[in-house]
Order: sequence, then C-alpha cells, then structure tokens
Amino acid sequence: RLMGLVGGGAWSEVLTTHEREVLRMPQGMDFADAAALPEAYLTAWDALVLQADLRPGETVLVHAVASGVGSAAALLCRAMGVRVVGTGRNASKLARASEWGVERTVLCESSPPVFADAVLAATGGRGADVCLDLVGGNYLPESLKAMAPRGRLMQVGSVAGSRADVDLGVVMRKRLRITGTVLRSRPAEEKMALTQAAERQLLPLFESGALKAVVDEVLPMTDIRSGLERMAGNSTVGKLVVRWDD
Repeated sequence: RLMGLVGGGAWSEVLTTHEREVLRMPQGMDFADAAALPEAYLTAWDALVLQADLRPGETVLVHAVASGVGSAAALLCRAMGVRVVGTGRNASKLARASEWGVERTVLCESSPPVFADAVLAATGGRGADVCLDLVGGNYLPESLKAMAPRGRLMQVGSVAGSRADVDLGVVMRKRLRITGTVLRSRPAEEKMALTQAAERQLLPLFESGALKAVVDEVLPMTDIRSGLERMAGNSTVGKLVVRWDD
C-alpha cells in the first residue's frame, strides 16, 4: 500500500513513478485520503518547515487556507504549536478553517485584497512571521505590509497572477525574505530526497492522528468534469479525489 508523487498524468488506472518518490501509507489510512496527502502536505511541509524554518510559537499567514495545500498547512501548523491567520474568498469555506486550528480568518472579497490590518491586529501589531502565499498577484503588496520584521514569505502559487507591484522599501526596512518555490518542476533527485525525508519526519504525525488529509469529495472518474467545474467555481474545501469504478 503506497502513495507518492508524480509529475502530472495521474488521472489514469496505471502509472509509474520512481521508487524513491513513493511513501508507505500509514496504518489504517484509506486510499482516498492517501491520494489527497502527498502533494498537498509535501508542498506545505517543504515550504514552511524545510525552507522557512518555521518554529513553535510563531504566526503564519496562509492565503487560500481552505485549499488543499492551505488546509494541510493549517493542520501542520496546529501540530507544531504555530498560530495561523488564514485568508480566503469564500465565507462558507473559511467557516471550516477553525476545524484545522486557524485562530483568525479574513474574507478577501475586494480587489486588491485588504487583510494586513487584520493580521496586525491578530498579532498585537507585530505581524506574521511567515506567509504561505498560494495566490500571488495583488496579494503580495498587502502580504508585505502584514509581515513581522525579518519575516519569511514563501511564494508557492500564482492563481491571481505572476506579476505584482512591490514596495522595496518595505522589504528593506523589515528585512524580509521572499522565496519562490514549486514542487512539480524540481529535478527528480530533489523530489526523491524530499519524499524520503517526509517518510521519516512527516508520516509519524499521521500515524499519531495529529495530521489528516482534508478531502472534500470522492468522485468517480466519469464525473471528473463536475469536479473540475466545482474547483473553477472555488467551492471545494481541501482536495477532490477521483476514483476508478470497479
């Protein structure tokens, strides 16, 4: 019973991947949860823990907190003793965030979004130590305002666009660090090393019950169009999983 990473092309009955990019499934985990786990959790864990050096007691700002990677990040932070402020564009989805330990949510309905004041208020004026930005675009300038001195911003997504106007003065005054990261396009050896590290350090948290996969719905492959339409409409929470009928 295995799960793992693939560089695309996973909507198939049979696929191949390198043996070092697979993980053993935790005891008692079903295949739907296993399908939802690797890419979401390895992306969040790599960005927050391995790259941003997240520490217990810090505060993380997570954009799109009800997404697959966002919900994984929130649960990971809860397991580490880290506070989370989460943003989103859908009020009903944000209402679920408290289940994952998110202390404060901010609904971002305007464009450009406005959330920095709420983050500063939630942190006593200090700001977020780390930002996991799964959105990009015009979220970036406001994220910089919301950061604490010497904060670390991890740019993981760009669904709102790959360009933004940045006030470099804010970056310099606060001594911020901005790191771009993506999992899929990395060399195979890097993904193998990440997968093996996750098996040693991340999987025990699933076996203990501290972490879980967040699955919105399990759909038969014949209904994949409706699943993609739900994703396009921003109505899913966590991951959608598709299965092949027996």
